[in-house]
Amino acid sequence: MGFLARSLAERKGVDPLEVWAEIARAGRTSKAGPTVTLENAFRVATFFACVKVLSQGVAQVPFKLHREQQVNGLRNITAARDHRAYDLVATAPNDWQTSFEFREEMVIHAALGNAYAWKNKTFRGLAELILLDPSRMVVEQPQEFERPVYKYTGKDGRQVVFPASDIWHVRGPSWSGFLGMDVLQIARDALGLTIAIDDSVSNLHKEGVRPTGVYSVEGQLNQKQHDDLVLWLKKQAATPGTPLILDRGAKWLQQTMSSVDAQTKEMRSQQIEEVCRFMGVMPIMIGYSDKASTYASSEQMFLAHVIHTLMPWYTRIEQSADVNLLSRDERADGYYFKFNAAGLLRGSTKERGEYFARALGSGGHAAWMTPDEVRALEEMNPMGGEAAKLPPGSNGNQPEPAAAE
Repeated sequence: MGFLARSLAERKGVDPLEVWAEIARAGRTSKAGPTVTLENAFRVATFFACVKVLSQGVAQVPFKLHREQQVNGLRNITAARDHRAYDLVATAPNDWQTSFEFREEMVIHAALGNAYAWKNKTFRGLAELILLDPSRMVVEQPQEFERPVYKYTGKDGRQVVFPASDIWHVRGPSWSGFLGMDVLQIARDALGLTIAIDDSVSNLHKEGVRPTGVYSVEGQLNQKQHDDLVLWLKKQAATPGTPLILDRGAKWLQQTMSSVDAQTKEMRSQQIEEVCRFMGVMPIMIGYSDKASTYASSEQMFLAHVIHTLMPWYTRIEQSADVNLLSRDERADGYYFKFNAAGLLRGSTKERGEYFARALGSGGHAAWMTPDEVRALEEMNPMGGEAAKLPPGSNGNQPEPAAAE
């Protein structure tokens, strides 16, 4: 929170956290004018859409604990359902959130810099995971090369100090190594310009896109004539699009630019792309595309989104969970967390059918999968028996599998 915030709080007799928040807001004034805060940043449609794409893209994919073992000299991977952490990450991390809701909120926090989850432990081990408000957390590193200390201020104003072992900290891109960079601070000028453009368009339409300028008449007006003319102009302006009827040699001199003159549409498009660059999200994923986009190119962009945008987040959270939720002995024993993103990468029904047919040995290909392995990828129950144990390169006189519905 800093010495300045504490000293000002003592002088004013208010909550230091509120003073610190005010200082932070004052430091986020953009070059375009608007101050960028968490509240008005989320009102930027592009920014909010980017955060949703990231958070829901991570939350919708199954996240489970696995264990790798050697069985009869072969690698064997199974779901570690007997481990307490399996149910916490896959189903319910606490009494009020599902795994989807927990991971969605976690990535919203981490996408802006840092996400913190308290690891509530009992004598039996890890009992629940509770996300903390990142705006109330201060991370300090007492000495270089030491583990950070987490100081959290609750809603009642009390501060709780957590050791690093009690916090699951998911960092966004980091410069210091122990704290993620503040995205709102880094992107404040891009967000500020977007807010300024939106405000400009809103004000333009608030006035009914009516012309603003100078109404010039010949001769001088007395006070009553001036007041009557002002009332008449306001009455005319109350009906958008109504042409002005001028007399006494009056002239209307336009003084403001229209949205076309200001090239508002082009500027809004540029800011959509700029905000997307800061968030690492392809514009097409938030519903923005240019006329050059085709179905084929869009399909490749969706695939690139999974590979270049979501996969780094999967890896970030997987490795963070391995380090923070598993002990060194458990990792050595083969336990690890994994997102199952295969569903996002699979092609059309026709493409999957052709791929599975080759995997089972059709068309002269050597088989590298069994029917039950194929069925497992499609969330289907195993057939069992001899049909599930076909030797490599053999179809067992079975018909080629039809494309999955």
